[in-house]
Amino acid sequence: MNVELDSLAGRARIHAALGDPARLAIVDALTLGDAAPGEIAHTLGLPTNLVAHHVKVLTDAGLVVKGRSEGDRRRTYLRLRPEALAVLAPPPLTGVGRVVFVCTRNSARSQLAAALWHDRTHSPAASAGTQPASRVHPRAVAVAGRHGLRLDPTATAHVTDVVRDDDLLIAVCDNAHEDLTGPVRPRLHWSVPDPVRVDTDEAFEAAFADLAARVDRVAPAVTPTTCTPPPTDNHPARASGTATPWETTDR
Repeated sequence: MNVELDSLAGRARIHAALGDPARLAIVDALTLGDAAPGEIAHTLGLPTNLVAHHVKVLTDAGLVVKGRSEGDRRRTYLRLRPEALAVLAPPPLTGVGRVVFVCTRNSARSQLAAALWHDRTHSPAASAGTQPASRVHPRAVAVAGRHGLRLDPTATAHVTDVVRDDDLLIAVCDNAHEDLTGPVRPRLHWSVPDPVRVDTDEAFEAAFADLAARVDRVAPAVTPTTCTPPPTDNHPARASGTATPWETTDR
């Protein structure tokens, strides 16, 4: 994943501009509506000369723009540029055909992550292992069922049999991340503790919650190459007797 240095420099300037409590308070105030510098000074209890300094910093960073009043032309209003705040998020991962989650045995974390991804995003996902087991761990099947998802107990596979050129690999365990050496395609690493080591329902619930939070955080940054149709009432990742897309690709 290449990151443009110009983009990083611009984001750094915005972060630096927001690094002062008074400037952050000004941005908070302008989030709700436009205001004159004097109104900002009165609202925040700051001297007008200090507000002028902070406004200049925010303007130079591209966060705030000034405009003349259409009424009293001597009056200036400040307006927030929300699009400048939007660039603070990391750049999106574009052109992702599918997300493939990898752990060592493909028996718990990668299976749960693929089920969660498909359920939350309605987009293709798969799972695989660097040393796949013969079956999915029963506690993984159980925790998925408790949360309305279905895992196929027999759907484990080796990473070389699953991964395609346009896949985004996400290693959900440290061993798999370290085993995937060489010029591997775009990849992320989630250091999720192995619930099988503890082998309790609580450990599997903790792994499920960790994976769910990570899916929710990363999914908005992933732009697939194609869009899948919205789910019907018979959602394939919900508990039912039908196979799911992420299951069939793992065979």
